[in-house]
Amino acid sequence: MDIPGCVAERRANGTVIYTRETELNSSSNLDYRALFLFLEEWSLTPSGTNVKMFLISPVVCLMAGALIIPTILFVIFSRFRIRQETRYMLLGNALFSDLVYLLFYTVSAALNAAHLQLPEEACVLLLFLLAVAYCGGLFTAVAIVLDTYIAVLFPLHYIVILPPSRTKKVIVFLWICSGAFPGIFFLVLWFTHSIVPCVLETCSVPVILILTLNGTGAVKLCFWLSATVIILCLSVIFCCHAILYFKTKHSGIWESICSRASVTFLMHNTVLFFYFFPLLALFVESFLCVNFVIRLQTGILVSLTVCNVLTILPKVLFPFLYGLRYREISASLKSIVRRKQLRPVSPAPPPS
Repeated sequence: MDIPGCVAERRANGTVIYTRETELNSSSNLDYRALFLFLEEWSLTPSGTNVKMFLISPVVCLMAGALIIPTILFVIFSRFRIRQETRYMLLGNALFSDLVYLLFYTVSAALNAAHLQLPEEACVLLLFLLAVAYCGGLFTAVAIVLDTYIAVLFPLHYIVILPPSRTKKVIVFLWICSGAFPGIFFLVLWFTHSIVPCVLETCSVPVILILTLNGTGAVKLCFWLSATVIILCLSVIFCCHAILYFKTKHSGIWESICSRASVTFLMHNTVLFFYFFPLLALFVESFLCVNFVIRLQTGILVSLTVCNVLTILPKVLFPFLYGLRYREISASLKSIVRRKQLRPVSPAPPPS
């Protein structure tokens, strides 16, 4: 099968390697061509590297998320009083985004582990949905922190600033931004022909992240703009937490390390760490790999670890650290469990 703009090279084992014609005709792109060839061969015959091992974490996290997230969402949307509060609406939106991301990323990881090829359009659609779900979770996390910031520092004006009707509009706006932000980047890459159909026959997010800093100017621009937006969001979260701490440290709620405020603050920073550290590790690893400080295979293993383990963990920790700490949600869950345990059993019919 011929791919437009690519030249096929058949190896001795029968594997066909596709490389762009522009790279074959340019001597300055020999390293770029070697990178493509190595990634193709590594993805098809990963000798010494068991890629299926990295599938364990997404599958386990998806199973855990599929058990707890729909339960919390059911509690939120089945209780009228709960679903009318801003914090619970934002929490439900964040949990829904995380569940969608876990589902699509596990599908992507499973397809890569099984070496199943996706059509180019299906791969682009899958990457777009992953980007939308990730942005939805990240933007909603920022909105949750801003909601807490306003509730603590402006309690008398909170209901005026964020009534339920305005919160619904905010959630719609978050989803519009989550779709528009990656959508603009995908359109730019598509119309500038920066999406290479012959780089890999598999649609692997970790490998694509490795290729971004080796790509064209448009690819690098989108990469660094995305990194800037993500770092900006995390900076807003960190600054709000810091301001809340310094504004309330003299109120007495921080006296005990086991107080609810201290535990909540530690919980927020734990989630912030799990969001920030994988991105930092990915940026450092991509930079070292591009400058040939580390081997390419080592870089791919690090990228797989970051994407399949470290990036997935916050998605499954979020409902346990946030959702179950709300008294209304935990009380509703306990009442549901208690109601099932106390369900009356119909007596056996008397013997005839």
